[in-house]
Amino acid sequence: MMQNLPINFYRAAQVRELDRIAIEEYGMPGFDLMTRAGQEIYQCIIDNWPDAESLAIFCGSGNNAGGGYIVADLALDAGLKVCVYAVSKPEKLVGDALTAYKKYTAAKGLVRTFQVDESFNADVMVDALLGTGLDRPVTGLYAEAIQLMNRHTSPVVAVDIPSGLNADTGNVMGCAVKATFTMTFIGLKQGLFTGLATEYCGTLKYAKLGVPDTVFEGINASAVRVVRNQLKRRHRCDHKGLCGHVLIVGGELGYSGGAKLAGEAALRVGAGLVSMATRSEHAGFMNQNRPELMCHGVETAEQLSILLAKVDVVVVGPGLGQSAWADMLFNIAINAGKILVIDADGLNLLASRPTMNGDWILTPHPGEAARLLNCSTAEVQQDRFMAVSSIQAKFGGVAILKGAGTLIATEHQMAISSTGNPGMASGGMGDVLAGVLGGLLAQGLSLQEAAQQGVYIHGLAADMAAGEAGERGLLASDLMPYLRQLVN
Repeated sequence: MMQNLPINFYRAAQVRELDRIAIEEYGMPGFDLMTRAGQEIYQCIIDNWPDAESLAIFCGSGNNAGGGYIVADLALDAGLKVCVYAVSKPEKLVGDALTAYKKYTAAKGLVRTFQVDESFNADVMVDALLGTGLDRPVTGLYAEAIQLMNRHTSPVVAVDIPSGLNADTGNVMGCAVKATFTMTFIGLKQGLFTGLATEYCGTLKYAKLGVPDTVFEGINASAVRVVRNQLKRRHRCDHKGLCGHVLIVGGELGYSGGAKLAGEAALRVGAGLVSMATRSEHAGFMNQNRPELMCHGVETAEQLSILLAKVDVVVVGPGLGQSAWADMLFNIAINAGKILVIDADGLNLLASRPTMNGDWILTPHPGEAARLLNCSTAEVQQDRFMAVSSIQAKFGGVAILKGAGTLIATEHQMAISSTGNPGMASGGMGDVLAGVLGGLLAQGLSLQEAAQQGVYIHGLAADMAAGEAGERGLLASDLMPYLRQLVN
């Protein structure tokens, strides 16, 4: 989804400032930028649907509408059948958008006032209704137009952002266009890359519109895209003692699978040693098909303390449960002075006793994030950026908010990972990620680097596994051979 796109993302207000700098300080006429945007959209249509003979273009009242009229004018000039459906009166247009409208109508272009019971036939639709300034739910004729477009079977190209999406959060503001392609311009809007937006944007395409690099220099990106970094090659004389020792703390009675998945994942990404602190009933068989795992039955604080003294990184939570036994292990582990990964039930235990720590990675899904923040899951999903930032500020270290467009927040940076697919909606995937993070930390990666690279390769391994046989039925254990490939 993010291939060949810039690394930096921005909030809507920042993108407006980039536009202003380009126009006012660099002398790039706004109408020229609008024309270039329209040309990019038209080229996207021609490239992807070369046999298209008709376009239906839905225009609102802002600059997005201007882009729509530019596309309409280009298509009309090329001999296509074009109809613009105006959801807002064209007379309300101002500035460059009004200029674009007048140019199209001067060429005898057809504009119809949108009606609730509208029916039409078109090979391709263009969504030029609403832009990045949307700050309230879509209602009235705009909602009707969006719903009509979503019911229609023809593909949709969205101008800059699918109408109805919040550019900062990716949240759907009442309703939103489900685009086939989204052609976005100048500054990438952070909201297009996480949460619900990933369902609505289709294929994202980007055009810089000739804006110089120096325009971006004064604006600090609100988030960055995670890119894959190769791990350092090992020296010929390296041995297991130099590659880190991970301890997995988890595996309550009946829940040994999560801990085992985490342990194997830590090994598969290169940890030198992996020990397991689990229920005594599990210790004898947990390593049956993975004898490299060193499994220990732990029932007392002293037993856990002995193991903690020998390891570099501790992963707390896979299959841990929330019993008195789990509570005891959790408290000892988080106070052992080790680098930590807190996952699953470890996060639920943490939610009941908020603690700051600069040396851990927290890995909540939206439900766990809601418990950490004492709010609803819906509130977390409404603004995933705010949620993960709040978790980081409250608990310290690095916070990961899992989901489509996983977010990774440190005190000073927000990052977005593009990898992963819906096949990951199955048990054990989070346990594998926890093990991946532990294994990378054990090999000396920083918290930030381990979190970003771990999330990225975890999702990429799932993409590779899904590419073999499809997303549905993908198992967490299917990722293991691909994790090994990716760290090499």
